Amino acid sequence: MADNEKAVLLRVKGLKVAYGGIQAVKGIDMQVREGELVSLIGSNGAGKTTTMKAITGMLGASDGDIEYLGRSIKGRGPWDMVKEGLVMVPEGRGVFARMSITENLLMGAYTRNDQAGIAEDVEKVFGIFPRLRERKNQLAGTMSGGEQQMLAMGRALMARPKVLLLDEPSMGLSPILVDTIFEVVRDVYALGVTIVLVEQNASRALAIADRGYVMESGLLTMEGTGSELLADPRVRAAYLGDESS
Repeated sequence: MADNEKAVLLRVKGLKVAYGGIQAVKGIDMQVREGELVSLIGSNGAGKTTTMKAITGMLGASDGDIEYLGRSIKGRGPWDMVKEGLVMVPEGRGVFARMSITENLLMGAYTRNDQAGIAEDVEKVFGIFPRLRERKNQLAGTMSGGEQQMLAMGRALMARPKVLLLDEPSMGLSPILVDTIFEVVRDVYALGVTIVLVEQNASRALAIADRGYVMESGLLTMEGTGSELLADPRVRAAYLGDESS
């Protein structure tokens, strides 16, 4: 099936989000098709995280609409979205510091009651993240930043997401751990999970993306395939440090 024939799982139409007296998102349109990895890049403060929070119901939209699986989800809360498979890994990871790795993973399945399936998915997550298996009884708060990011991603996978939103997964990590996290993103994508990736590391995000959007000051200013945006002189100059372009 051609990419443009795949079902649109997520569609944002004219989305505006304001909080604290600031219009953070100023009317954007974007869509994500089944099986895609879509990257949203832009400078700090461009509105990327605000967009993700509005999509998942963590922030209310002041105008526009958000459709998921063909239905409007505007005004619905994060609990409902997780149950329906729209799951976000927030910036800053947000692990439960005083709970073990295994307990954190089980929290990711809090909307489910299929115990056999949950146990099976814990094993799948340990297969993706062997380091978590090695330390499954360790308290999450004692782990490194990279390990906590793996745990946050694993916990999200426990909800069996149809669309996984990743907000700055490489932030604050060493170069080696950044490599590891991007390998994991590729592995999860290869499992068939549709991914929306927000990243300030534009070159890495676009290199693995089917498509991408560029966000500036609350507006989407460019879109294209990952390779198109990587090659665009404006993107290179603004986000990739290519001052010669």
